[in-house]
Amino acid sequence: MTETDAVPTFAQPWDVPADVRITGVRAIVTAPYGVPIVVVRIDTTDPGLYGLGCATFTQRWKAVVTYVEEHLARLVVGRYPGDIGDLVRLAKFSSYWREGPVGNNAISGLDEALWDIAGKRAGQPVHELLGGKVRAAADTYVHSAGRDIPGAVADARSKVEAGWRHVRVQVSQPGAGTYGSAVLDGDTIDGVPYARGWRVSEYLSLVPRLFEAAREELGDEVELLHDVHSRLTPKQAVTLARSLEPYRLFFLEDVLPPEHWDALPQVRAASPVPLAVGELTTSVTDAARLILGGGVDLIRSHVSAIGGVTPARKLAAAAELVGVRTAWHAPGDTSPVGVAASVALDVTSPAFGIQECHVFDELTHEIFPGTLAPVNGWLTPNDSPGWGIDLDENLARRYPPGLSSFDAWAAGVRGLDGGLLAP
Repeated sequence: MTETDAVPTFAQPWDVPADVRITGVRAIVTAPYGVPIVVVRIDTTDPGLYGLGCATFTQRWKAVVTYVEEHLARLVVGRYPGDIGDLVRLAKFSSYWREGPVGNNAISGLDEALWDIAGKRAGQPVHELLGGKVRAAADTYVHSAGRDIPGAVADARSKVEAGWRHVRVQVSQPGAGTYGSAVLDGDTIDGVPYARGWRVSEYLSLVPRLFEAAREELGDEVELLHDVHSRLTPKQAVTLARSLEPYRLFFLEDVLPPEHWDALPQVRAASPVPLAVGELTTSVTDAARLILGGGVDLIRSHVSAIGGVTPARKLAAAAELVGVRTAWHAPGDTSPVGVAASVALDVTSPAFGIQECHVFDELTHEIFPGTLAPVNGWLTPNDSPGWGIDLDENLARRYPPGLSSFDAWAAGVRGLDGGLLAP
């Protein structure tokens, strides 16, 4: 065999049924509401046939763009887009040191864009390719917050009146470490090394009082949720969960940082409140261990951080077998394409529990035609082929991203002694 006859390194490894090939892979980043969101576009030899996938790692989006355009593109250009499983495995194994949020978000963009192409080629929405619906729509929860308990409860009431049956409730406390609600500017403590320190003792006292007020105001028909945001010890997590038992929370989220997930089975066993964990999983293996190891009642993985729809549907199948439910992470740092992917999983899996919901603004709907919008708290997938979502790149370019503001916030999440806390 001469050098000119040699098979290209990344050539199609077997015969394929259609004469369509990938011609380009690139990342598009936009921030219409101030949060950088990353979408991967895959083009093909078929004119007008392209796919979109979510690769949004807001805090390190520049690294994801480099990964997509400098590393993944050369692996798949020239390949048949129908070989989703092989292409996703190639993207993962080719780095040798695999897993992690940068690589998996890049791979997710590839994976979801290939599913979008598959749906368009078949003339079917992706949920049809995943086996079809087992429910008509996904019930969702929405975020509410307040600077004090009356404000938080009033905001929750407004969400219920707007049609939501599940509401996450957060409240501010002194210190820069408040999560999910406004930081109380100018609120400092005298005589301590770090005047804007966050106090776990105050938090453990405040949250039960918040839900006592919320349950009294909202009644028993509304499902209430709360996000700890990964900052308690195992013993503190049990203390909080037991203090919330009278208020029958739908779930308590991220009670422990990932460094202490090995203690989750014990915490779950002692908790009268269902635990939802997994937002910080950065591999399908880590998420599977939470599910199969007895550490969670609901799995909360960010679909793009674990590599996309292909691994997420495996997690949903595993969850179904052991009685765990899905609650995919999808706040404002998930693109509309990523939300569509989550909802496709929701309506095709018997393990569905609840779907996090972000209400996108009108501008985002213009940039991403077909963006899903909740109706009375329900999200319904598009019936158009693929995800049913497009991207106006010219309009997207008018809203360029900056660096994430999360870095600056995380730098201020400290205890009274000035030591950093998990944000």
